[in-house]
Amino acid sequence: MDRRKRLSHIKMNFAGLDLGQVRDHSAMVIVERGAGDGPYYVRYVERVRLGTPYPQVVEWVRRIGAQPEMQGRSALAVDATGVGAPVVEMLRAARLGCTLTPVTITSGEREHETGGMWHVPKKDLLAGVQVLLEQGRLRVPRGMAETGALVKELVDVQISHRRGGGVRIGADGTGQHDDLVIALALAIWRAGKAMTRYGESNKRALFG
Repeated sequence: MDRRKRLSHIKMNFAGLDLGQVRDHSAMVIVERGAGDGPYYVRYVERVRLGTPYPQVVEWVRRIGAQPEMQGRSALAVDATGVGAPVVEMLRAARLGCTLTPVTITSGEREHETGGMWHVPKKDLLAGVQVLLEQGRLRVPRGMAETGALVKELVDVQISHRRGGGVRIGADGTGQHDDLVIALALAIWRAGKAMTRYGESNKRALFG
């Protein structure tokens, strides 16, 4: 069996990390996908308590990444918007053993990369989730502790038009959050970027 065919059977894990601030949780979602246009399986959903210091968040991420099923077969996209940039450096210093892609979430029209930092419109991130839902390719198991919270956020996230033509995308209303949805969207975005930019057979480029 040639190398390309062998690698087509490797299951890849893509993690999205949304860094919380005062009113938001830090949250992680991990999705698994194989080759081609198959389903995305949500394998891990968790958010830490409000106010958790960032060094503890980094250690939490490190412990998750140290699991055998993650080592050498995973990539992490982290929200570097606002206070996220210093935490990205902390994550790099933690030597997670996977590719780390920082993402600044914007209100712009086009994604682009500058100096290793991706700038991605929020509408594009959420559109990736919506497409998979519409195609029936996103599988969320019932047994995980945060599954209900994730499903609720998927229902609560709305697109609303502002005066002057602007668009607000996110959870509206008191007490509503979108941290799990953003983490999921980052994971799905990273998976799509891996397949389109690097190619499914280039494992070294993806995880090196």
